[in-house]
Amino acid sequence: MATSMTTHHPRPGMNITLWTAQVLSGIFWSVTGFGKMLCFNQAVWNQTLPRVAWFSAIPKDLFIFIGICEFLGGVGLILPAMTGVKPKLTPFAALGLTLIMFLAAGFHIARGEYISFLPLNLLLAGASAFIAYGRSFIRPITPTSLNVFRVLKGLAVLGALIVVGYAPVWQMMAHTH
Repeated sequence: MATSMTTHHPRPGMNITLWTAQVLSGIFWSVTGFGKMLCFNQAVWNQTLPRVAWFSAIPKDLFIFIGICEFLGGVGLILPAMTGVKPKLTPFAALGLTLIMFLAAGFHIARGEYISFLPLNLLLAGASAFIAYGRSFIRPITPTSLNVFRVLKGLAVLGALIVVGYAPVWQMMAHTH
């Protein structure tokens, strides 16, 4: 009996590529978002403002809100897929980050910052869109039931993301004169 040539065999390399993109993007977004969230502290905000020109172009509360969205998006790229609990949240997190980057691109275009920020915005939007598409259609994660190990693994990763996100801000504040 001949087998059909149309049988779909998922490529394991795509799953590795998606996981690599998710972890690297998740760490990036968690760290940058957490740093922005910590700007609720006036001392951190004052230290942050002179570092990048566009920071002073938006209100502090919007800056913090963007940070919250980035942090949650970064966590959403990793935890739901890693734990198997509500893994459909991963492509939604990636779509949200794609939207943030398209809005950021529009912001930087309006400011005439074509060279300094626009390429990075488009690269990050593309990576997030790739994750959203890949986890929605190419290699979706199958949901699994919640157990103690998955909860502990998720809490450990979340804790690590918070520590890694807080470290640069602590470093900045500890070495302020």
